[in-house]
Amino acid sequence: QVQLVESGGGLVQPGGSLRLSCAASGSIFSINAMGWYRQAPGKQRELVAVITSGGGTNYAESVKGRFTISRDNAKSTVSLQMNSLKPEDTAVYYCYANIRLVGNLRSLSYWGQGTQVTVSS
Repeated sequence: QVQLVESGGGLVQPGGSLRLSCAASGSIFSINAMGWYRQAPGKQRELVAVITSGGGTNYAESVKGRFTISRDNAKSTVSLQMNSLKPEDTAVYYCYANIRLVGNLRSLSYWGQGTQVTVSS
């Protein structure tokens, strides 16, 4: 199957920076979109940023200009550089990937286990 393993969460002060990374592994034929979602306590999971296999990106309005998503197709990784962090960015961040497995014709969505990001003084 497929595993998405995240790293890089933690506690940071307002205005600080963090970098999240996610590596996909398994019987992967190809990866389409990869991205990051987040879920704050009492709120629905929301899109933060997504990047296509060709490098096209899309960001939530609330993070535009502060967050940058990137990916390394050769390593099956996606990263999220988060700058100028605000307390409202506090959430569990989930890695997402739309993956076609070896031997399959369909692509399916996969999720990481989540990593906590806390922005607080």
